[in-house]
Amino acid sequence: MAFLPTTREEMLEQGYEQVDFVYVNGDAYVDHPSFGCAIITRVLQAYGYSCAILAQPDWHKDEEFLQFGEPRLGFLVSAGNIDSMVNHYSVNKRRRDHDSYSDDGVMGKRPDRPTIVYTQILKRLFPHKPVLIGGIEASLRRLSHYDYWDDAVRRSILMDSQADLLMYGMGENTIVEVADALASGLAAKDLCYIRGTCWKTKSLEYLSDYILLPSYEEVKADKRTYAKSFHIQHENIDAIAASVLVEPYDGWYVVQNQPPLPLTQEEMDFTYSLPYERTFHPKYHYIPAIEEVQFSIVSNRGCFGSCAFCAITHHQGRVISTRSKESIVEEAKRITEMPNFKGYIHDVGGPTANFSREACDKQREFGACKKRECLFPKPCGNMVVDHSRYLDILRSVRELPKIKKVFIRSGIRYDYLMQDKNDEFFDELVKYHISGQLKVAPEHINAAVLDKMGKPRKELYLKFVEKFKEKNEQFHMDQYIVPYLMSSHPGSDLQAAIELACYLKKIHYTPKQVQDFYPTPGTPATCMYYTGLDPKTMRPVYVAKTWEEKAMQRALMQFTYPQNYDLVYKALKKAGREDLIGNGPKCLISYRRPSANNFSHKQAKGKDKTMNKKNVGTKKRTNAHKRERNAQR
Repeated sequence: MAFLPTTREEMLEQGYEQVDFVYVNGDAYVDHPSFGCAIITRVLQAYGYSCAILAQPDWHKDEEFLQFGEPRLGFLVSAGNIDSMVNHYSVNKRRRDHDSYSDDGVMGKRPDRPTIVYTQILKRLFPHKPVLIGGIEASLRRLSHYDYWDDAVRRSILMDSQADLLMYGMGENTIVEVADALASGLAAKDLCYIRGTCWKTKSLEYLSDYILLPSYEEVKADKRTYAKSFHIQHENIDAIAASVLVEPYDGWYVVQNQPPLPLTQEEMDFTYSLPYERTFHPKYHYIPAIEEVQFSIVSNRGCFGSCAFCAITHHQGRVISTRSKESIVEEAKRITEMPNFKGYIHDVGGPTANFSREACDKQREFGACKKRECLFPKPCGNMVVDHSRYLDILRSVRELPKIKKVFIRSGIRYDYLMQDKNDEFFDELVKYHISGQLKVAPEHINAAVLDKMGKPRKELYLKFVEKFKEKNEQFHMDQYIVPYLMSSHPGSDLQAAIELACYLKKIHYTPKQVQDFYPTPGTPATCMYYTGLDPKTMRPVYVAKTWEEKAMQRALMQFTYPQNYDLVYKALKKAGREDLIGNGPKCLISYRRPSANNFSHKQAKGKDKTMNKKNVGTKKRTNAHKRERNAQR
């Protein structure tokens, strides 16, 4: 099966004078099931609808948007696989110099907020054709939201773009229902009944059962009202338990229908059985984003993990959708036949790899609880912890001919794993599925910060580290843990950051990269960042807002680096922790600033890796360091 047409010439070559849909995308065209554009267009194709891909058009040239002519049913618009503002700007709001979703990583192939820009162009050029928006950027901005880059509350992207309909969440079933409705002759304004959509209206006379949110003007004017509105939205993300939400604007209402139902296993299998080329269009030289996913397999969607800084639940929901073993094994077989396959499956997973079923049996009928999280603050008594199905899939994949190793890179929830009384999965994880290092996400060590993150307390993480060490010794493995840690999350002040630094000192670990909290739409943590309130309790939350304090919290996590000395010194002085300055065994820095010439950044990285191995009980640190040095050569 060929790529879908990306130019008028390709469209005509494939026998189309007119296509049903033109999909306008902020990413380069990659026909791989890890890319939303590929999934939506292949699903439409499977249901008999023709599509053309207009990837990264020059928004200064109308002729690029005109090249396919007028589609029969309408335009589909997405910013791409990642929010454009996150893609373009660092947490410090500095313009990035690399775009993994563009040819050769070149930055600048799309505008800021392309969903709005593309849609407004299309509405001007094709005023009578429906323009339907979707993708992660639209999904997370479906109602009024705090925008970190503007430092202001913005309207629903449906209002700002003037699109006819917004599709949110995982959209296979939604797009087919929309396409069928348009093909039957319904106007876009009449598509007000479809799950997973938002639409705008001037009258609510036909709605009977809904929750009326505070108006955009009210949430913009008052942070407390914003937090209350966000909490209502967050309680209504489950397809079964959610209500219809209505947000008033000046003379308009934005209506959010109930979320799309999670895909059944048969529907998931169908999506991933479609004839993807599994690579980028040949007109490109190289799309860097393909590197991590080309030989990876998606096994599940959704997440019941409760992380306050993550928007997955707002987009995919908390109820897990899974694929059958047969479907995953068949995809693995197709991967082994690819000419550049080297024998390694990079990942079998999803938002959380080891969530291979619903959190509990009740979710199948009643959905996720509105007032109760599955894992936080303690695991729910109804939660079923079972890795047997996932383990069966991994065994079947790794037994295939031509496969040397199957890795798990999408991350595991160690708190869920530690609830499993059967060590069978833990054993095989250590023996077969780690590429030398296991990445897990404790995120912090301070109890108050972890509570705001929705993460388990440090004691459980320390038990996991100890068990991981024991498993490595049991199976004579030489592997170690790489913890993901975050600075400046709401709730983290300098004292909490110093506590984390002291822990890192204790375990002899300096993270190579530090993740500074990035406020993005759709997360409880972003609501905390903007309002200074926990939306669950409406109690005040400490938030590091100044660039200086954020820089100090970040530097404390890498206190061993000479270039961070001044910031660490200032942070310790400001927090009244001069006891950590000096030559004592617990001190973070000395009184004297070290010379960068004597202790380089590169040396620090080498030291980190050696100390990581020590942290999981490796006895041959010297040999490990030699191996690393030789590999670098």
